[in-house]
Amino acid sequence: MGYTNVALKDKIFEMYPEIGEKRINVGLEFSDEKESYVIKFKKDLHELTTYLEKKDADECMDGVKCVHLGVQIGEFLKNFDG
Repeated sequence: MGYTNVALKDKIFEMYPEIGEKRINVGLEFSDEKESYVIKFKKDLHELTTYLEKKDADECMDGVKCVHLGVQIGEFLKNFDG
């Protein structure tokens, strides 16, 4: 499946609107070494780096919510809000 990093990032924002609502900055790049996407969430002094495997990213682009990514986003929001 072919898509750009921007398209994947847009899809993540679409699937997890709380990222935009909380004004969290998101960086995303593909790591050939890890064969996965490196996603960095940042808000003020808080930062979280997580990985999204290519297979999971493909499913995400097909509209399947990424459970691991959702858990990571939830933890980040919980820690930030707490």
